Amino acid sequence: MPLQFHRSLGEMEIWSASSAGFSFVISFGSPGGPGFHGRTGYLASWRPLYKNQAAIKIGGSPFRTLAEAEGACRSTIEHLAPR
Repeated sequence: MPLQFHRSLGEMEIWSASSAGFSFVISFGSPGGPGFHGRTGYLASWRPLYKNQAAIKIGGSPFRTLAEAEGACRSTIEHLAPR
C-alpha cells in the first residue's frame, strides 16, 4: 500500500497521507517554539478514514526523523490493510 505524504499546513510541520481506508498523520513537536509542544520528534498516528474514531499513536513515536516516522506508517499499513 503506497503512502504519499504531503505537507498539510504551511506554517506547522504536519504531513498526511491516506490509503486503503486509513489516514496517517505525522506532526513535529518540541518543548518550545511554534507548533505542537511535547517531546522533540515526529509523532505518527493513524485512524480509519470512514469511522469517527480517535487517532492511534504508532509505537516508537516520537521518531528522530521524518523518514523514520514515514517508515513506521508504511509498516503499520502493511499490518492493517488486507492484501
